[in-house]
Amino acid sequence: MSQQHMTSHGIDTVERMDDMTFVLFGASGDLAKRKIYPALYNLYLEGKMPNSLSVVGLGRRPYTKEDFHNIIKESLETFSRRDVDTSNLEAFLEVFRYFIFDAMKEESYKGLKAFIEERESELSIPENRLFYMSVAPKLVEPITASLHESGITDTDGWKRLIVEKPFGSDLHSARHLNDELTKVFQEEEIFRIDHYLGKPMVQNLESLIRPNPILSSLWNHQQIANVQITASETVGVGTRAGYYDKAGAIRDMVQNHLLQLVMMTALHHPEKLTPKQIEEKKKAIMESLRPVETDEISKHVVRGQYEAGEINAEHIPGYMEEEGVAEDSNNDTYFAARLYIDNNYWKGIPFYIRTGKRMNKKSTKIIIEFKNEVEDDEDAAGAVSNLLMIEINPNESVGLRINLKDDSNEKFEPAYINFTKNLDAQPEAYENLLGDAMLGHSTYFAHWNEVELSWKWIQPILEAFENDALPLHGYQAGSEGPEAAEKLLNEDGNTWW
Repeated sequence: MSQQHMTSHGIDTVERMDDMTFVLFGASGDLAKRKIYPALYNLYLEGKMPNSLSVVGLGRRPYTKEDFHNIIKESLETFSRRDVDTSNLEAFLEVFRYFIFDAMKEESYKGLKAFIEERESELSIPENRLFYMSVAPKLVEPITASLHESGITDTDGWKRLIVEKPFGSDLHSARHLNDELTKVFQEEEIFRIDHYLGKPMVQNLESLIRPNPILSSLWNHQQIANVQITASETVGVGTRAGYYDKAGAIRDMVQNHLLQLVMMTALHHPEKLTPKQIEEKKKAIMESLRPVETDEISKHVVRGQYEAGEINAEHIPGYMEEEGVAEDSNNDTYFAARLYIDNNYWKGIPFYIRTGKRMNKKSTKIIIEFKNEVEDDEDAAGAVSNLLMIEINPNESVGLRINLKDDSNEKFEPAYINFTKNLDAQPEAYENLLGDAMLGHSTYFAHWNEVELSWKWIQPILEAFENDALPLHGYQAGSEGPEAAEKLLNEDGNTWW
């Protein structure tokens, strides 16, 4: 397909992608509709596409090409951050083809290989193939093995694999899965998606300090009292009980998203880093993360489960009342912990992380609290510690909390300064990640060493949960979580912000 077919704008100033085949497993699934098709469309509108692209959608349902195009069109009309432009929609849809596919049947792979090669020949595309696994976790390993056995991954060009979380369910299963994938793909060919790493504000963390001297002077480890990372949700388990009741907050959010945010926050460096340096520094941070000893877990970790409550004046059932939740479930829907990074920069500074479902508000934020040097100063009555606040979701902003004197009573009161980005022009996380994967840029994907070290840190906590060695605290839906989580910080003279 010619360049004008795949580039919406006349002049393309972005990095040119290789022509390629994009094979999408799970083409009729929810993730494809909500995230993948809108992301590809918005990349297309920005001219961030190859000259020639073949997207082959796979699924068991007997769709025609027209059926498939209608699914994509409806997806764009529902979920795209930009309105659908009817003048270029047909050109966009033309790169998509549907192939009826059963992942457990050998003949499906033979047919797929022929289908891919036919489209490559038709569109003069070299054998560059990107495989996206938007499928149930149990299918990733057999599909990868069958791709290899059928010769589909034996190409004259490059090959890449995009894998969605969960990447294993514990340290052992993660290592097993990685061993199987690396029989077919090299580590640099595997792109493990953590969509938090696709969020623009998270990607900005590495470069936030360097061009802002005012923040550089603040980001001084001698002045930082603690770091708090929160990822709270108002939603419950919804229709995901089959997965979530086995995963819990610890697997669903902590091992991946929250520990990635810890790495990205602790990454601070005065000079621009190369992608390889970022990878190495993230690994070093995880290697410096102090292990939680088995007999110390209860001192540093809090788990909880939401009970009935109210959110926005609406009655919310408790987790145990949700459809699909086991009658004897002791699953965690809330997790909080105190962490220490034992390197020269962060040594002695506690990191507090928390995540929970059915909380009082939806928010992902990082707060740096500074030491209150004037706490006992009589001339600074009312002064509180300064905060640097980085909001990632639902808004993107950087804010400061400072002290200003109230002339009416001569006391200081906290005042807030906030700098917010224009979200309308911001790419969605999957746009950033898909664009990077198509270019072969792996900086903002989870590398195996990060995944393995995350599981290694989590593993003793998982075992304590499974052995009921930690109490499961109840908390009302619509609250800020269990009281035990507040006490975790109070022990250090701190409080959640």
